[in-house]
Amino acid sequence: MIRHIVLCGGSGTRLWPLSRELMPKQFLKLFEQNRSLFQLTLLRNLPLVQEQLIIANQDHYFLALDELEELGLQPPPFILEPFGRNTAPAIAFGAMASDPEDLLLVTPADHLIEGMEEYRTAIERGADLAQEGYLVTFGLPPTTPHTGYGYIEAQGEDVIRFHEKPSLPQAKRYLQEGNFFWNSGIFLFQAKTFLQELAHHQPELYGAIEKAYMMAKGKGEQGDPLRIPPEGMEAIESISIDYALLEKSERIKMVRAHFQWSDMGSFEALREAVPGDPALELKAKNNFVLSKRTVGLIGVEDLIVVDTADALLILKRGLGELVKELIKEIPDPQLLRLHRKVHRPWGSYEVLLTEEGYKIKRIVVKPGKRLSLQKHFHRNEHWIVLSGTALVQVGDREYLLRPNESTYIEAGELHRLANPGKLPLVLLEAQVGEYVGEDDIVRIEDDFKRE
Repeated sequence: MIRHIVLCGGSGTRLWPLSRELMPKQFLKLFEQNRSLFQLTLLRNLPLVQEQLIIANQDHYFLALDELEELGLQPPPFILEPFGRNTAPAIAFGAMASDPEDLLLVTPADHLIEGMEEYRTAIERGADLAQEGYLVTFGLPPTTPHTGYGYIEAQGEDVIRFHEKPSLPQAKRYLQEGNFFWNSGIFLFQAKTFLQELAHHQPELYGAIEKAYMMAKGKGEQGDPLRIPPEGMEAIESISIDYALLEKSERIKMVRAHFQWSDMGSFEALREAVPGDPALELKAKNNFVLSKRTVGLIGVEDLIVVDTADALLILKRGLGELVKELIKEIPDPQLLRLHRKVHRPWGSYEVLLTEEGYKIKRIVVKPGKRLSLQKHFHRNEHWIVLSGTALVQVGDREYLLRPNESTYIEAGELHRLANPGKLPLVLLEAQVGEYVGEDDIVRIEDDFKRE
């Protein structure tokens, strides 16, 4: 049996301001049929595997569930990490949760791949090698001297060594020599082979991962995702599969693949994959714009313009790697963490206006869903229903609100908002108080088991 291990923990900082901590690049709806890279990854591999297992950050669990629901797919098992420790621990968790004889096809959730026949051919060859007890990686013949990818030096299917991201002169040499390949970050092996090799080459790492996994396995109810506890995760070294194992093991093979591949790790890569939005241009050329507003460009060329509701990024083509340096200078950490529109397991909210002492939100609650039973210490809330029906609980009272009706929640009052109807509930929330931060919340009871 082939089991698809989906690594879904990346944050995509190089695509800020599109990508944020709570909306990383794998969930952005930028691609064909308004789908995300996460959705495309699931659909691409479904015909090739018998099962799927998703390993994700716990903050992205409900976002992933929403995207699965949009595809009409039943949620597969999840392993949720409290924070990332790179690919080696994540893959090990997936291997420990699988049958030892399972073949594990490990793929990132944030890569764009085209050429399904070529992809299938590569996976089938990888499965043959994995059955023979090899750890299989997939290399792609480079088409440009790319400095943003790692490389594999190989002779046929035998791996000579792995190389980190090269300088431009090195990348040009790799391209000329012909036996260097882009490291796709896709792997295939038996669960038992991976765990045996990891235990042999990294016994301390293996022990810490196994301990954290067993701590998680003893908690939760049947059908719940496996949640790795923070105390277990903290004891694990943050290390990639390349450093931890592939550079040390003698049981490595590389399949030469011919599908089109990109890790979507820069705006330059995104520019090649999506059409961008139209802009007004005068004596301007070669520019790429992503914006819902009208953008005018005069006398400029080779620019990338990315405009969101709360941030604007303008950069010269070829300088995308510097975005990681730029975000270190951002004074407001919330600009890195979330967009103005934030997804929640019950629906979403969008911040329309924030000023000293008040905030206005547009809240959408899915049919049959409800927010946590909660209270706030520093803010009062006014709710105005725009469409749908709201079931409001304040203290011991419950009452219904319909369009154009409103209510008031005083600071300190226990309250809850629910949608008992079959249509989305849309309302405006005006928060007024000395502090209107999102962390002013005490959850007493929650359908989604959030703290």
